Amino acid sequence: MTDRIIPCLWYDGDGEDAATFYVSLLPDSRIDRVMRAPVDTPSGPADTVLTVEFTLAGRSYMALNGGPQFPLTEAVSLQVLTEDQAETDRLWNALTADGGQAGDCGWLKDRWGLSWQITPRRLMTLITDPDRRRAGRAMAAMMTMQKIDIAALNHAADGDT
Repeated sequence: MTDRIIPCLWYDGDGEDAATFYVSLLPDSRIDRVMRAPVDTPSGPADTVLTVEFTLAGRSYMALNGGPQFPLTEAVSLQVLTEDQAETDRLWNALTADGGQAGDCGWLKDRWGLSWQITPRRLMTLITDPDRRRAGRAMAAMMTMQKIDIAALNHAADGDT
């Protein structure tokens, strides 16, 4: 890896599964290296996967199989800016499947407990519109959603009810 700062995500033994799933979702993603413990560690015996270095949409991450002591929380989330409703739906559906949980306003937790924000670029454009009434209508509509519905945001911003 050539990145100087690499976020490390803590997992309870299934970091390799999580990383493998994540890299399947986005272009420019891959598993870079799997490091197995050379000796027994508090997280497992020798030869178990200790860390997984992976690239997700061009950025480096590490998954650490550290054990159950520090579960993932909403204090850290990954935001994905999506281009259209199809990409929003695809990522939302994949990340909430198999035990993931939908949240409000485009937030969700995947099956490992990692929080994600699936955020259409159109949402960001609408809520930063210089016309504050238009932005307010879009923001109010977003506040009623779980998965973001771009068409509904556009209607709300335009004052269509």
